[in-house]
Parts: sequence; C-alpha cells; structure tokens
Amino acid sequence: MKVEFFRHNLSDDDIKRVERILHGVILTTGEEVKDFERRFASYLDVSHVIGLTSCTAALHLSLIACGVGPGDEVITTPMTFIATINAIEYVGAIPVFVDTEPDTALIDPARIERAITKKTKAIIPVHLYGQMCDMEVIRRIADSHGLKVIEDSAHAIESGCGEIKPGRLGDVACFSFYATKNITSGEGGAAVTNSEEIAEKLRLLRLHGMSASAADRYNSKFRHWDMETLGWKYNMTNIQAAMLIGQLERIEERLQRREEIAQRYERVFSDLEGVDFPVTCGGHKSARHLFTIWVESSKRDDILLRLQERGIGVAVNYRSVHLLKFYREKYKFNRGSFPNAERIGDSTISIPLYPGLKDEEVEYVIDTVSSVVES
Repeated sequence: MKVEFFRHNLSDDDIKRVERILHGVILTTGEEVKDFERRFASYLDVSHVIGLTSCTAALHLSLIACGVGPGDEVITTPMTFIATINAIEYVGAIPVFVDTEPDTALIDPARIERAITKKTKAIIPVHLYGQMCDMEVIRRIADSHGLKVIEDSAHAIESGCGEIKPGRLGDVACFSFYATKNITSGEGGAAVTNSEEIAEKLRLLRLHGMSASAADRYNSKFRHWDMETLGWKYNMTNIQAAMLIGQLERIEERLQRREEIAQRYERVFSDLEGVDFPVTCGGHKSARHLFTIWVESSKRDDILLRLQERGIGVAVNYRSVHLLKFYREKYKFNRGSFPNAERIGDSTISIPLYPGLKDEEVEYVIDTVSSVVES
C-alpha cells in the first residue's frame, strides 16, 4: 500500500470558487482577500487579519512592525522550521535560542527569562505540531521586560488553551497556508493582531509601502498613490483567498477527523517499546497539524528509510536549527548547547496525519511502524 505523507482537502466547491476568480478581472489582492481576512478574524476572534504570501513573510513584516532591527536580540526555540530563524536574520537581528521542554518539544518558559538581555526586543514562541506554548507565562515575562511577542502559529490555526487562541495574547500571530497545512492555498500566509497600529504597518509593508493596492487603483476613480515607506511584495492574491474560504468553513470538521487518527496512533504507540511522542498538555486543544514519533536516534534514519520502502510517506520535523550549517558556523554553536531540542531533532519522524486518510491506511501506517520498529 502507498500512503502519501499529505493530501490536500480542496473540494469541488473550492475549485469552483477559484474558477470564478479566474473568470473575473482582479486576480491579485481584492475583495476575495478582504472576505477571507474578515472570516479568519471572526474564527480567531481577533481585530485584524493581513493576508500574505507566506508565514515567513508574516514573521518578517511582524518583526519590522514591532520595531525589531539590526543588533536587536529575539528569543526563540531551535526546534522549529528554519523560516522562524531566517525572518530574524532578515531584519538584521540576532536569534537567541532557548531549549525546549523535553516532553512537548515547545519552548521552555522557565528558561526564557535568563536569556533576556538589554538587547532583547521580542520573543517568538513556536506553537509546534499544533499545540500552543504557555502563552500566559510568556506574556507575563514579556510585559515585565517591555518585550513584543510574535507567535509562530504556522502549525496552530485551530489550537487553543481555554479561551486563549493564537493572536489573543501575542502582539502578532503568524500563520501558514503552505501545501501541507491544515488549510492550504499552495503557498500563503497571514498575520493577525489586535493592534490597529501594527495592522496598518503590516498592510503598508506587504505591498511595497504603497498607499493604494491595484484593486484600490482600478476599481474606483483614478487617484495617485504614494510610496510611504520601503515595503515588500508579500500580498495575498484573490486566487489564494478563494481556495482558503471554503476550507475555513470546514476546519473544525476536518480537525475532528485528525483528532480521531491522532488518538488512534497514541493508543497503539503508547504500548510500543522504542517509540515515544510529544505530550499534549491538559486543557489544550491541539490543531493536530503533525504527528511525530520519537525513536532511538541511532536507528532513526534506518527506520525512516524502511518506512519509505514500504510506502509510508514520512518527514523530519525538525532537525534542531542551531546545528544546521549556516547557523552553526555563523554563531559557533556546538552539539550539547540545547540538549532537549537536539534529542528531539535526532529522533523524530513525522507520519501521515490528514483528514483524507482512510481507516485502512491508518491501520497500515500503524502496522508498518510497529513491525519496522520491532524488527
């Protein structure tokens, strides 16, 4: 059996909505983007959503909008995708890593305060695999030191802890609609905030710093635009928004299926010697974006290849960023600097988790992982 690592959840109605845009006039940022931004803001219960080309773009612009620049320090975790750290580099700031909790793979709030210096400007907690970090503690730490909080919520659209959702306690939260995300437009992202000031900066920065978008210029009487600041070309298109709107309507239904699959994995793998997996904290609602297993590091690559040979799509989410060549050489990091993140990065394998998985595919994944690990 062949079980893909991921298959998207686009429906016929989603495709028809895209076709309607393709038969229209405005393909770039226009009313469809505004419609998606309104719906996403309602879902998250935030004031402002700014549609963008990627979560990387959202992180980059959010750092700028929060006043982070050359020589500033930004505290984050090495257990994340490189985009989190790259965005810090884009603005000339310095990433300062804090190790993870050993059982969740999330940034350890107890280690954050000791990493703060006079140069620290912001904290980027990463809501990994779909579970939120302890935002109440992180917000208190940030407030006591006058720091901004930018949530990397690429994995965590549906996540929550009680009444707290992404964007509720952070100054900004950044989302991804990449090809493998819970809702996808192939590429795409968004920044959300309750700050009018930050939202206005983000809207300006996403389109070259121009005072009017293409839709603004061509859907009304002509008016001259101005360039108010140096910006970037990061604006979401109507085509991307059209793909997202229908998926957003089905998001909780699709989460329910991923939750069923994840719980099935957890029940079986809890009793499988040689396999562990991240803990979901009590009271937390996980977005269940990824399901990763942790195996013995010396056997990880062999297990990964054997799963591939038997038709199981797999990934590694993630190798610890501080050990990747660019960051290792630039900042002189050594193995042993962040032992929890290193252990996780050396032992992790992500297995298929998406709502389109059939029961027989789930069972095949379970049986194959079990047989490969046991052998």
